[in-house]
Amino acid sequence: MEFLKVLVVDDSLITVKKLTSMLSLLGHDVVSTAATGQEALTAYEACKPDLVTMDITMPDMDGIQATRLIRERFPDALIVMVTSHGQEKMVLDALQAGAKGYVLKPFRQEKLAEVIQVARKRNAQ
Repeated sequence: MEFLKVLVVDDSLITVKKLTSMLSLLGHDVVSTAATGQEALTAYEACKPDLVTMDITMPDMDGIQATRLIRERFPDALIVMVTSHGQEKMVLDALQAGAKGYVLKPFRQEKLAEVIQVARKRNAQ
């Protein structure tokens, strides 16, 4: 898998640390993190990552709205949603907003790698 610069967006510090660790083990570089949708927009503009992992439920602006806004400004943005069980409707909304895939919490490194690979193929189409 090719090295990617990643922006991790989640309001849970535990999830941010877990994702950062897994992504590093997969050979990627977490270049920035954000805890809210608004912070995600600012961070995306500042670091122009290759990939965003986006939580759905966050304070101030949810991940669906943040995804929509990022994709409006940066149509090639590659965004993968990180979600909990029971949020299927929100996942569909996120995919309609421009996300290219999703991974369910709790996630394993192998599943994260698979979702990133599939999302990259979808984004290239």
